[in-house]
Amino acid sequence: MRLEIKGLTKRFGSFTANDQIDLVIEPGEIHCLLGENGAGKSTLMNMLYGLLTPTEGEILLDGAPTDFQGPGDALAAGIGMVHQHFMLVPVFTVAENVMLGHEKTRGAGILNREAARKQVRELSERYQLHVDPDALIEDIPVGVQQRVEIIKALAGNAKILILDEPTAVLTPQEIDELMGIMRELKAQGTSIIFITHKLREVKAVGDKITVIRRGKVVGTAPPTASEAELAEMMVGRSVELAVSKENKIGGDAVLRASNITVVDPRGHLVVKDVSFEVRGGEVLGIAGVQGNGQTELIKSLLGLVKPDAGKIELEGKDISRHGPRQSLAEGIGYVPEDRSHDGYVGSFSVRENLVLDLYRTKEFSAGPALKLDAITANAKHRIEEFDIRTETPETPVASLSGGNQQKVVIAREFSRPLKVLIASQPTRGVDVGSIEFIHKRIIRERDQGTAVLIVSTELDEIYALSDRIAVMYDGRIVATVSPDTPREQLGLLMAGATPEVSA
Repeated sequence: MRLEIKGLTKRFGSFTANDQIDLVIEPGEIHCLLGENGAGKSTLMNMLYGLLTPTEGEILLDGAPTDFQGPGDALAAGIGMVHQHFMLVPVFTVAENVMLGHEKTRGAGILNREAARKQVRELSERYQLHVDPDALIEDIPVGVQQRVEIIKALAGNAKILILDEPTAVLTPQEIDELMGIMRELKAQGTSIIFITHKLREVKAVGDKITVIRRGKVVGTAPPTASEAELAEMMVGRSVELAVSKENKIGGDAVLRASNITVVDPRGHLVVKDVSFEVRGGEVLGIAGVQGNGQTELIKSLLGLVKPDAGKIELEGKDISRHGPRQSLAEGIGYVPEDRSHDGYVGSFSVRENLVLDLYRTKEFSAGPALKLDAITANAKHRIEEFDIRTETPETPVASLSGGNQQKVVIAREFSRPLKVLIASQPTRGVDVGSIEFIHKRIIRERDQGTAVLIVSTELDEIYALSDRIAVMYDGRIVATVSPDTPREQLGLLMAGATPEVSA
């Protein structure tokens, strides 16, 4: 099936999200879509999938114009989509999830589960997906859950498959397996639109690369294009993809965690006897697939949750029972993994968010009264220093792009003396230009003697920033290794393999 987009435009009031986009997806082609946050990729895909109606332009399938009134129309026409956040029911089996929405029945409306199992087995064998139709979703790894999403789309006879950031929660081995699945789908005639911000993956699997910037197609490139060339097309300027730094051993331990154990509200043991230290002037990176206890560990370090056992020390002082306000006052900077939930108040202005944990200081308050002129002056200074793209300091943070929202959080936390910086997923959902900036600021903080703890599911980020790497799996630190450790070995450790190297 050939997909052609002609002059597709989407306006929201006076804002143009997509501007006269032309695009052709040939049968059996892996077409990669690159662009910064806010470039218009999601809007374009939502129009292709029937979630939005174009303002102008048309979508043609095999030369015939289409008019999708919803995702059901797109699916019926042969377009399937695998969303970044899986749409699966955890307590259902694979077969039950695949048949959900188009259930097969036999007499008296009884579900024909065997027909669903058979369909899953046939698709699994045909495309080398290796999925058990009777497995419960909650019992299978995220990489296999993603295969279930692909089977769901194929079960609906999808000839064109949209994959939205499909590698965000996968180990390196699972990413390699997904690439193999994509090649198999291509070989059997399925077209794939692959949306990602990972330049390495685009070059590994793409047949053609289209770059969107500020709602417009700025060019296409072959997979032989360099990462630097692709990044420049995305951002509109040259980008330093490698972090310039010297590896360091670090000084004395500033932050020490000893035998930390955390039980979540459901009674599950999520952090299991974890011990580590972070030294002044070094970056300790914690690598691991999301959901292996990293979130709960970081929250315990800041006092957002109290550890059920163990001890946390800052420069030798026990802070295990401190709350977040006390921890921040002691000199801990915190960049949370979910900025919209824990990092800022969306309805507050940029200037207000820049002093969220500082407004009680003498610099910004006099008793109960805030020093508004000082708060405004601070905002203007930080906006310039951290290149925050905002119309005014009074602009609500919720209206900024994801990268600029993250810069607001970074600017606030880096704008005071720190003993420890804890940054969890510091560049999640951020484009390459903002990644370059944030990485440089983290290394500058480390070079000033701050102890830096980075948690990231992105191996490229872990390798780029870390002086030592601790790997978490199933609530435990299973190994601490050097940044010279091969990616394959680190990926095995992330999947629970027995460690062979320590540092």
